Amino acid sequence: MNTARKDNVYHLPHRDNGPEKSRQQIQKEILLGKLSAAIKLKHYSRATERMYSGYVSEFIDFQLLQNHPEHGAKAIEEYLTHLARKNVAASTQNVAFNALLFFYRRVLGQEPGEINALRAKKPQRIPIVCTKDEVKAILDHLKGDVWLVVALLYGCGLRCEVDCLQLRVKDVDFGQVTVTVRESKGGSARVLNLPVLLLERLQRHITKVKAIHEQDLRDGWGTVELPGALAKKYPNANKDFGWQYLFPAQSRWVNEDTGEQGRPYIHPTVIQKAVASARRASGIIKHVTPHTFRHSYATHLLEDGETIRTVQELLGHKSVTTTMIYTHVMQKKNAVKSPLDRL
Repeated sequence: MNTARKDNVYHLPHRDNGPEKSRQQIQKEILLGKLSAAIKLKHYSRATERMYSGYVSEFIDFQLLQNHPEHGAKAIEEYLTHLARKNVAASTQNVAFNALLFFYRRVLGQEPGEINALRAKKPQRIPIVCTKDEVKAILDHLKGDVWLVVALLYGCGLRCEVDCLQLRVKDVDFGQVTVTVRESKGGSARVLNLPVLLLERLQRHITKVKAIHEQDLRDGWGTVELPGALAKKYPNANKDFGWQYLFPAQSRWVNEDTGEQGRPYIHPTVIQKAVASARRASGIIKHVTPHTFRHSYATHLLEDGETIRTVQELLGHKSVTTTMIYTHVMQKKNAVKSPLDRL
């Protein structure tokens, strides 16, 4: 794909069969590689990288299907309108919009211009929240590493994958009784107080993780993927225990570039399935996911008298408007008494 900038557009190769198709694939992979490098330079999370790469890849494929593909703002408008007509969620369309803006500005070096697309309507959703008894009931049906993960989700208001599963051993500070979330959504970082209830269990868990890591090293592997450019700056840090994931997976990964082997973090679906099973076993009908515990954390803090600004900082929200949704949950609980109850 030619990225010539003199007319502020980039040109896709004409769709064709045979050798031209493989050339298109190669050019697409080059662009996606540049996109990945640009995202890493901004220190965005890997979840963001996966989403941005997915939407840009789909955008390029969508462009190739057009007989007369547009460029710049017009191309983005057509793709976003295409998503809206598929009845995608407004949040999905917004992520795609941000991904394409990033692609044009950071990879193609172009300013696409004003974009006027058919946008998906964003309904106002009240988050699902568990009561304290429901949280306890679900925890009572979990065990092992999954119990500890869910306890941290609720105890610290963490997102499952971006905040909790990507924690490193060194992020836990028993001296200060804190946990540091370094690569959160939007690139923000925050320090949170650890629940005292979890300290002893966390210490036992880290002792177990250390034994696993030491055995991995004796077996000739034991490396871990490092964020950003740290792998080049500190070549041996990937074997350091402090950099290992707090919740390592049972299986190992292989670095295709170096051949080194190590352990990724537990896959989020493991937590999702365990929570779903515990919800059913608890007899809870409402739809509970790992993210529900973050919603419950925020709501329960507000119910216990914490200020909205405090909860905003603890959740890592950039705007207090995002945090305000939890006041709506409280208002529903404290609603005007029904006239039926007044009879």
